Amino acid sequence: MSILSISKIVTVMLLWAACYPLLTIGIQLAPHLSFATLRATIAGLVLVGLACALRRPFPRKVRVWATLSVMGFGATSLGFLGMFHAAEFVSPGIATVIANTQPLLAAGLGGLVLGERLQPAGKFGLFIGFLGILVIAAPQLLYGAQDSYLLGVAYIVLAALGVTVSNVMIKMIAGQVDLLMAMGLQFLIGSIPLAIIAGMTEDPSLIQWSFTFITILLTLAVFGSALVYVLWMSVLAEVALNQANAFSFLVPIFGLTMGVLFYDESLGILKLIGVVLAIIGVMLVVRKGVVQEQSAPLPQSSVNN
Repeated sequence: MSILSISKIVTVMLLWAACYPLLTIGIQLAPHLSFATLRATIAGLVLVGLACALRRPFPRKVRVWATLSVMGFGATSLGFLGMFHAAEFVSPGIATVIANTQPLLAAGLGGLVLGERLQPAGKFGLFIGFLGILVIAAPQLLYGAQDSYLLGVAYIVLAALGVTVSNVMIKMIAGQVDLLMAMGLQFLIGSIPLAIIAGMTEDPSLIQWSFTFITILLTLAVFGSALVYVLWMSVLAEVALNQANAFSFLVPIFGLTMGVLFYDESLGILKLIGVVLAIIGVMLVVRKGVVQEQSAPLPQSSVNN
C-alpha cells in the first residue's frame, strides 16, 4: 500500500471521526432527517456540478444505476438515518467507536462478493481490532445501558450495515466509473428516501438558519461527505476493501481525542488499552492480512457510460 493511499485513508478516518461532534451540535438546531437530507443533497449537488463542469461522463447503463442505487440507499439513506439519530442518544466518542465495527461485516461480505480472503494474520488482526473497540466501549456498554443508549447503538448498527453494503458496491465499480459523478449521484439518490421520511415525520420549518447551523451543514456536506467519499472511492480503486476498512479501527483515536477535548469524556486505562489493540489490529491486516482471489472484473464498457 502506497504512502499516498495511506494518507488518503487516514484523512478519511479523521473526517469521519469529526462528523459526530458536529452532528451533536447540528441536531439541536434542526430536525434530524431534514438535516440529513440537506447534507446529502448539498454533497450530491456539489459533486455532480463539479463533474458536469469537468465534462465527466454521465452513467447510462442500467447496471451502473442499479449499483449506484444500492450505494445511495446503503451509505446515504441508512447511513445518515442511523448516524443522525444515534447522535442524540450516544456520546460522540463512543459513537465513532461502535460505528466502525463495520470492517467485521465487510470482511465476510467482501470475501463472498469480491473474493478478498483474509489470511490467518488478517483474521487475527480483525479480532484484535474488534477486541480493542469492545474494551473502549465496555464501561458505557455494561453500566450505562439505559433504553436510550441501546437505541442509539441500534441506530449505529443500522448505519454500519448500510455503509458495509455500500462499500462493497463502491469497490465493485471503483476505477471503472467516474468517481465524482458516481459519488454525487449516490448522494442524490440516497437523499430521496430521507426527504420522504422527513416530510412525513418532521416539520422542516423548525430548522434554525443561524450562522452556526449553516457552517456545520456546509462543513459536513462538503468535507464530511463529498470529499470523504471521493477520497474513499479513489482508495478502493487501488486497495483491497478489507485492508482499507481496517483503518476504521483507528477512528476511536480521533473520536476519543475529540471527546476528551470538547465533551469532557474521560480517557481511562481501558480506553488506552483499546486504542493500542486497535492499532495492532490495523497493522496486522494491512501488512499481510488479505489475499485477493482472481475474479472476473466488470467489463469496462458496462460501467463507464
